[in-house]
Amino acid sequence: MAAPPASADAPRPVPPPLAAGDGPDRPEGKNETTCEDRSNAESLDRLLPPVGAGRSPRKRTTSQCKSEPPLLRTSKRTIYTAGRPPWYNEHGTQSKEAFAIGLGGGSASGKTTVARMIIEALDVPWVVLLSMDSFYKVLTRQQQEQAAHNNFNFDHPDAFDFDLIISTLKKLKQGKSVKVPIYDFTTHSRKKDWKTLYGANVIIFEGIMAFADKTLLELLDMKIFVDTDSDIRLVRRLRRDISERGRDIEGVIKQYNKFVKPAFDQYIQPTMRVADIVVPRGSGNTVAIDLIVQHVHSQLEERKLRWDLAALASAHQCHPLPRTLSVLKSTPQVRGMHTIIRDRETSRDEFIFYSKRLMRLLIEHALSFLPFQDCVVQTPQGQDYAGKCYAGKQITGVSILRAGETMEPALRAVCKDVRIGTILIQTNQLTGEPELHYLRLPKDISDDHVILMDCTVSTGAAAMMAVRVLLDHDVPEDKIFLLSLLMAEMGVHSVAYAFPRVRIITTAVDKRVNDLFRIIPGIGNFGDRYFGTDAVPDGSDDEEGGSTG
Repeated sequence: MAAPPASADAPRPVPPPLAAGDGPDRPEGKNETTCEDRSNAESLDRLLPPVGAGRSPRKRTTSQCKSEPPLLRTSKRTIYTAGRPPWYNEHGTQSKEAFAIGLGGGSASGKTTVARMIIEALDVPWVVLLSMDSFYKVLTRQQQEQAAHNNFNFDHPDAFDFDLIISTLKKLKQGKSVKVPIYDFTTHSRKKDWKTLYGANVIIFEGIMAFADKTLLELLDMKIFVDTDSDIRLVRRLRRDISERGRDIEGVIKQYNKFVKPAFDQYIQPTMRVADIVVPRGSGNTVAIDLIVQHVHSQLEERKLRWDLAALASAHQCHPLPRTLSVLKSTPQVRGMHTIIRDRETSRDEFIFYSKRLMRLLIEHALSFLPFQDCVVQTPQGQDYAGKCYAGKQITGVSILRAGETMEPALRAVCKDVRIGTILIQTNQLTGEPELHYLRLPKDISDDHVILMDCTVSTGAAAMMAVRVLLDHDVPEDKIFLLSLLMAEMGVHSVAYAFPRVRIITTAVDKRVNDLFRIIPGIGNFGDRYFGTDAVPDGSDDEEGGSTG
């Protein structure tokens, strides 16, 4: 990978280029090589690949979502960590790649601050920040006692669970959900709770040993070393460990002199040679950060994939509808209800009443596709009855806000004790791409059959994103049932080709979408008609500010 252009006025006797001209601040003699340095370098060779070693091509398709609050609220915008569009082309191929940045450097060098500055300057919505501090190994009782007396070396490669780090980063880039440990620096142990993270357009991995493993290095598309003066790092560490981690000043200094400084000299500083960019003075070097951001933007532009709606619209013309689609039988009753809700003159009360009737019929129809097994019960007359029992664990309904939530009462009416989750997807008015902004799902949803509800599906974009979220939560594809009152053929094909095992169930399929990708003849804006809100100017089938089909 080509690194960003380096500054010409910052010579440094290490291979990677220096960002934006900050060499003169470096203390003299900092890079002099000694016998001890050569010995330390030999111990590092088992971890580091040769500089410039080739990489095998990597496929990265990620989708990030998170039920926690947004990662950052900056002066410009809120950076959501709630997933990016899992775009597929008309052949159902997922082809957008994530860009992984590694941030290395000594303890308290300002890596996290630099990461956040990069995130804010990038101004892209889908970013995940993964910290190496979460991956300290679980200590034995003896090691716990050593840590309590500042005698355990947390700055050695063996203190980190590299296997877990690598598998976590790989999963993020594959679009899988990951459980990240929460480390308690006061008790030197992992908490019982884990936090969930997902892949993103940009993944930033930061830590003191970020470059100290061959396999880990191969997962990083760009490597940045944050180089901060040792005195500043010591002052920052004192402030942090005393105020945030409950340590005393003598213990912090003892640990620094015994472990932190020697580990930096032996394991961390030598990794500067594998970095693509060195950032002197950390977060104070705004020129270097601007340079990094420009390069990341250029990489994202190269990988950018706008979902070609026109291609999707025409890709499956004249193709038969997929076998995973089930349409409610168009009886005179069903067609009569469609006539009422499609009529622009229908009052809101009647629209709601007949929509609810259709929803109830749709859900009853969908339940017939759940797995059932033979079972025998005894009747009040003492006789055996050979019947059927639901063969799953539980049913969960997930509504795509806001129109999808109108289907929840019908689901609750026919499924006792059903659990409900919600997903909010909004269309970016600049790009036309749907963005996931809120997610609330029940625990252990991976064991359930999931009824995914949205009232209209035109392009299939929102439905595809919602399915991707469920897959990220390890819900098997064949346990997902997409329910909609009305779908366009385009949306049916899009979902079916991307997720061929998802069951698609609707009351009607319209053949066409117009130039604005609205269902024709359609229902109109379902949410506006149901909730009585003002219609959007173009008469969209989509939610106002909401999902794109």
